Parts: sequence; C-alpha cells; structure tokens
Amino acid sequence: MTQISQQAVESAIRQYRDPYLELDLYELKAVRSLAIEADLVKLEVELPYASAGISGALRELVTNAVENVPGVAGVQVNVSQAIRAHQAQKNLQSIAGVKNIIAVASGKGGVGKSTTAVNLALALSSEGARVGVLDADIYGPSVGMMLGIPEGQKPDTKDGKWFIPVPAHGVQAMSMAFLVNDKTPMVWRGPMVSGAVQQLLTQTLWDDLDYLIVDMPPGTGDIQLTLAQKVPVTGAVIVTTPQDIALLDCKKGIEMFRKVEIPVLGVVENMSVHICSNCGHEEPLFGAGGGERVAKDYDTTLLGQLPLHMTIREQTDSGNPSVVAEPDSEVARRYRDIARRVSATLSQRARNLSSPIPSFSVSDD
Repeated sequence: MTQISQQAVESAIRQYRDPYLELDLYELKAVRSLAIEADLVKLEVELPYASAGISGALRELVTNAVENVPGVAGVQVNVSQAIRAHQAQKNLQSIAGVKNIIAVASGKGGVGKSTTAVNLALALSSEGARVGVLDADIYGPSVGMMLGIPEGQKPDTKDGKWFIPVPAHGVQAMSMAFLVNDKTPMVWRGPMVSGAVQQLLTQTLWDDLDYLIVDMPPGTGDIQLTLAQKVPVTGAVIVTTPQDIALLDCKKGIEMFRKVEIPVLGVVENMSVHICSNCGHEEPLFGAGGGERVAKDYDTTLLGQLPLHMTIREQTDSGNPSVVAEPDSEVARRYRDIARRVSATLSQRARNLSSPIPSFSVSDD
C-alpha cells in the first residue's frame, strides 16, 4: 500500500479557490479537520458565508483533486457553513438575536429597491442562512405584500412588550404595515419615523438571525442619515438602474454610507436589459454599463445585474417572489449569486466580539 503524503493531499485541497473571495480553503481558514486513515481521506470544510448553492461543486472538485493523490482510494468531504457577527459602524453594538444587519438602499425611488431587498433575503435563506427582513420604508411599506402576508395580519406579542416577527417563505418579517391599516398614510416628521424604525428593530424578538435585511427608505435625507448613524449596520447594498439620473443618486447613496463609516458591499443594477416576453430579444432600454462604471469609480463591486422582466413584477406583486416562485430560473440564480457575493464580502470584515444590546421598551409607567 502506497503511503499517502499529507503534504500532497493539502496541495490538492489548495487547488480549489473560492469563486467569490479568490482564496484557497486554507487561506480562508475553512479546513476544520483533515484525517488520513489508511487509504481514506476525510476532510471537514466550514465556509464563513451563506454558500449552500456551491457546496456540491466544492465537494466534487476537492474530491476529484484529492483522488488523484497517489495511494488515495476514497475521499469523504463534508461541507458546512458558520456565519459570524461582524463589526458595525463606529463599533455600535449589535441587536439581540441579530448577527449582521445589511441595509438595502437607493438614492431615489422606483429602482426596485424593495424587490431586491426581499429577493436578497429569500436568496440568503435558500443559501442556508437564518434571515429576517425589516421594512424601514415607513411611508411606503411594501415588504409584507411582497412576501404574501395577508392584509391586516398583526404580529403576535410577548408579555405585552415584544413583537414576534411574522414568518413568510422561511424568513422573519416586521413592518409598520403590520401595525396600521394599509390605507392609512404615515403623516410623520423625520424624528418620528426614525424613532419608529428603531422601536421596530429593538422591540422585535428576532430569532437567532445570521442576517437582518433592512429595506431603507429611498433617498439620502435626514431619516436615512439618522438611521445610518443609530442602527448598527454591518454593510450596505445600493440599488440602481442604468439610467443616468438614477446613477447620480446612486453615487449620493454611496457617499452617504461612507460618511457614516458603513462599508458599501456593492451595487445591484436593476432593469439592466429588457427581455421581450414573446421572442426573448434583449435591449438595454435605460442604457448600459452604468452600474459597472459607478462600482469602478467608487472602488466597490458590481454585485449583479437583473433584467427588466414582467415575471419579476408579477411574482413579487403576488407575494411569491422570483427566488421562491421559480428557484431554478435565471433570475433566481442571479439573486442567489448576489446573495453569496454579499455574504462572502461581509465575511471578510472584522469580527464583532462584543455582547449585543438587549431588546428594550419605553413605557409611561
């Protein structure tokens, strides 16, 4: 029997490079254990980000590489993931039950921010993460409808103080729309809106979330600035379209987050091309290459491009977004790729080792 060289096995394992971080498994510190028993190699891999969609390919590629090492007759590769808490801006403490908060924002309305936020949350969930969604767009809350939560449904409460998030498609959701009538306009000034969002955040009993996706209000005004300064955000995703006016506002959004020391994880370009529902012809109605130019100018990443397609709107309006309605579709594949890229980028941030802020409530007693 040929003696198996551990060095040769490790070299074979290093042949696999992570597609999002461009590091090998040892550089990622993802190899949890390696055992050589006679002619059998056992490997435990633990990736630091939401990665269920690539675990099969990783297992196959590493197995094939190790099988080529002389003396190896069998290979067992187990792949898991462990998502950790990372530092927020100005080292603000995290919220109880939430490891990481990702803000999804846009410089202007009408670019598909909420659609992106909901599908990103569902994509992260499908990649194996525990995910919640907070609808911080107080003036125009739409997350509940997009997740198929019936109009008028109220969240359960605990001890008369805490909100229990509403489950939908495997994620936990909270929105002001759950607490008021859908037809009631929120005629509030900025400080009231900011306070309401903070209350929803801290008085909701989030259940062990890896990621809380916050659907921010559009724009870069007082409300957005206050939330960015007080909510412990670990990273931001900016949504835009290729249209020149949207790109101008996208740049303002990036600048706002940088002023408050929140890392911009990247840009999502919505409506990048129109796909004809009859013939499949693609045409860039709003221009081309805008998201890529902004990402390059601001030294960030173009996370992905989504087409202008009728099914995305229809599925979201019906409360069954693309990622869950057609999980094997090209659109769902793109959202999942964006989710893995966001999660992988965030995994390289410094760890947050502090204790989270416990939930609290304010009463008149």
